[in-house]
Amino acid sequence: MNEMRALQTQNLSKFFDGLKALNRVNIGVEKGSITLVIGPNGSGKTTFINTVSGFYRADEGKVFFEDKDITNKPPHEISRLGIVRTFQIPQPLKKMTVLENLLIAPKGYGENILNTISGRWMRKEEEIVERAFKILEFLKLDHLWDSEAQNLSGGQLKLLEVARAMMKDAQLIIMDEPIAGVNPMLSHDMLDRFVELKKRGMSFLIVEHRLDIVLKYTDYIYVMANGSVIAEGKEDDILNNPKVVEVYLGAQDSEVECGV
Repeated sequence: MNEMRALQTQNLSKFFDGLKALNRVNIGVEKGSITLVIGPNGSGKTTFINTVSGFYRADEGKVFFEDKDITNKPPHEISRLGIVRTFQIPQPLKKMTVLENLLIAPKGYGENILNTISGRWMRKEEEIVERAFKILEFLKLDHLWDSEAQNLSGGQLKLLEVARAMMKDAQLIIMDEPIAGVNPMLSHDMLDRFVELKKRGMSFLIVEHRLDIVLKYTDYIYVMANGSVIAEGKEDDILNNPKVVEVYLGAQDSEVECGV
């Protein structure tokens, strides 16, 4: 596998009742990049990220994370390796505060808590709290540290999921429509944060419909239709590709927020 790639799939396929939801899909994510997967509804985008992240089992093909074959590993093992998957509907612990959601996120939290008698945990806890506040400040959530997660807006909840991923030392974040339902100003703020994180070496694989907002933030784009990749490249390559134009013109206008 290419050493510069955080993720690479090889001929990844997934069947549902004989139907090929994914058909020999080859998608790669360069380290320290934002890679976008687009396509009309039903094109296989969510099935792809669910299969990569272990929520679905692949029927054919391989998934590599850096130099490791992670094909069909369960989600908790994939998460331990450094891949964090977020969902279109955020799933934080809503009765807990923003800070508490971050404090339970780090790897080994449960094991470390067993060391409370020695006092080592107290020092470790101080370090974790300090780190959590730095992450909240970076994501502009620090003023909400003591608010229950259930009181956050949709966009703030999605940022909270990113914060939890950062606490887990995620190397690759896979996101399903991170700016869906988020107002444009906050959407741009979120994507600006992602750009800063990629400069620090974090990688992103994003599925998103709001192309009018997200395209300029991405480094590379894959277009899916009917379970297959039909085009890939930079923004100009995609917007001027006749296959892509045909796919989007064939979709209902209400499904796509795009300038193609």
